[in-house]
Amino acid sequence: MVYILPRFGATSFLFTEYKYVGLFMGIFAILIFLFLGSVEGFSTKSQPCHYIKDQTCKPALANAIFSTIAFVLGAVTSLVSGFLGMKIATYANARTTLEARKGVGKAFITAFRAGAVMGFLLAASGLLVLYIAINLFGIYYGDDWEGLFEAITGYGLGGSSMALFGRVGGGIYTKAADVGADLVGKVERNIPEDDPRNPAVIADNVGDNVGDIAGMGSDLFGSYAESSCAALVVASISSFGINHEFTPMVYPLLVSSVGIIACLITTLFATDFFEIKAVDEIEPALKKQLIISTIVMTIGIALISWLGLPYTFTIFNFGVQKTVQSWQLFLCVAVGLWAGLVIGFVTEYYTSNAYSPVQDVADSCRTGAATNVIFGLALGYKSVIIPIFAIAFSIFLSFSLAAMYGVAVAALGMLSTIATGLAIDAYGPISDNAGGIAEMAGMSHRIRERTDALDAAGNTTAAIGKGFAIGSAALVSLALFGAFVSRAAISTVDVLTPKVFIGLIVGAMLPYWFSAMTMKSVGSAALKMVEEVRRQFNNIPGLMEGTTKPDYATCVKISTDASIKEMIPPGALVMLTPLIVGILFGVETLSGVLAGALVSGVQIAISASNTGGAWDNAKKYIEAGVSEHARTLGPKGSDPHKAAVIGDTIGDPLKDTSGPSLNILIKLMAVESLVFAPFFAAHGGILFKWL
Repeated sequence: MVYILPRFGATSFLFTEYKYVGLFMGIFAILIFLFLGSVEGFSTKSQPCHYIKDQTCKPALANAIFSTIAFVLGAVTSLVSGFLGMKIATYANARTTLEARKGVGKAFITAFRAGAVMGFLLAASGLLVLYIAINLFGIYYGDDWEGLFEAITGYGLGGSSMALFGRVGGGIYTKAADVGADLVGKVERNIPEDDPRNPAVIADNVGDNVGDIAGMGSDLFGSYAESSCAALVVASISSFGINHEFTPMVYPLLVSSVGIIACLITTLFATDFFEIKAVDEIEPALKKQLIISTIVMTIGIALISWLGLPYTFTIFNFGVQKTVQSWQLFLCVAVGLWAGLVIGFVTEYYTSNAYSPVQDVADSCRTGAATNVIFGLALGYKSVIIPIFAIAFSIFLSFSLAAMYGVAVAALGMLSTIATGLAIDAYGPISDNAGGIAEMAGMSHRIRERTDALDAAGNTTAAIGKGFAIGSAALVSLALFGAFVSRAAISTVDVLTPKVFIGLIVGAMLPYWFSAMTMKSVGSAALKMVEEVRRQFNNIPGLMEGTTKPDYATCVKISTDASIKEMIPPGALVMLTPLIVGILFGVETLSGVLAGALVSGVQIAISASNTGGAWDNAKKYIEAGVSEHARTLGPKGSDPHKAAVIGDTIGDPLKDTSGPSLNILIKLMAVESLVFAPFFAAHGGILFKWL
């Protein structure tokens, strides 16, 4: 029974969430059609192409219709990806618990295979739907590849818009329950995590599935869809599109296809070729997945670059055609791929309790929660340095070699091993839920130790997955930004002009505003949860003794109501900002907003994600007590442990709500601006025209 409640709770919440998201999807689809159709007054006449003036392209009305269809396709695929991922996870967690009776190796394989199924499902479905859409749209567009791939950008917009609500709504749900369960159960009542006496325990387990699985699946699907669309848009106005060379044109899809094969080969190393026999082998096994997938993928990229590309071709570069060779494009994809590995390793170093940064955070708990918070924040800020240098190097090299197309395929390179990334990311919440089921079912302490070891490694892998998502978001946002600037006919983005600078400074502020809204939403929901859990402990006789069951349903309702209500304002902020700025202030100010949001959003996202991950693993380091140093800080219930729990509680909304949602913010604003660029270029800047 204990494993059925989270499953039904997660399904029920997602259906409720999807009702509201579906309403938004319908309204926004109408806006896309009206705005893009009005560019030429809903004319059905062909018009001169935007980039190649001596050729005619399909009417703006066609762009409006097909962009709307692509938006709906992307949105539905994103929702289905998240839902199926959640179903896989909720079936696998109980099986992982049962396999833990046989040993940690069996449990690891079960959890990892479930994550792999989700990863392959998401990568393959995203690729398949996009390929089918391109071919179906091509029946109407014919030789007008410029119009075809401009309409396809709606696919990325749909995927990311749904991901935003999935990440924010799921993040608020899971962290409201988690904070309430931890503060009252672990700190005040001194009962174990996932104890069935805790009224918030079911809501907490449900939250892991709807936030960390469904939300994360939609998030990475959105990254993949947008990076593919950005590369396709630039390629369509390069020699690939001008000369109608289909195989080189779909090079971004070939990269993703080879990525699925590379990840399939890699998965065999974790589940068939090597066997996990001890707890300390879990994290190295997951790290090997990243290394092996990167090496295999590098070989795959070399093959498709050699076989699928002409030796010399031209790439559109802000109005001119830049000559590029196939080996240069290979380097662009490869640098993104290896930069992702660097970001993953740096993230692991700063969030794994096997290394000194997290151990220092745990040691700071000796003097209370305040020093724990100070050390954790410092760790998060420091962890930004190397990933930003890796992203900067990737941008410089890929742009130098192949302009904005190089940046877009570098983002695809970072996401090419998405199936492996999702496998090791989803593995964490599955293991976490398995531990909760073991605790609620009253299974032996030995089984709980095994699931906790799996979960501790899962916290690190989840942080690595977020690092990949944030790094790729920076690259894809820059590529989308370049496509927007070209489509909006902006010759240069000069930050010294007032129009651009005011956008730059406002854009840099937006991630702070967004983070404030999501953090406060978690805090408000957690406050209600804490009050309800306290009420039940105080007013229900026999609850602490275990003779009476708590009222789980009320806690689930608090999380559900709060997440549905609180996800709307942050979502509206992100979705409405490009529309308001583009219409009122014009494309130059909007370009400043996009640049500012990109620069500040990446920094905050990496810091928040790693800080939260470090606090979580510092707590688990003390609880596990595997080293002499850890044993001096424990056991559970000691003052250092309580300080670590408080740090973990503060970090929960940072790593699972605000941090991962920020990468969607910067991508979504960029792709939305690109989709609406024709309208903004034709009718935007109303305020400045009056002035």
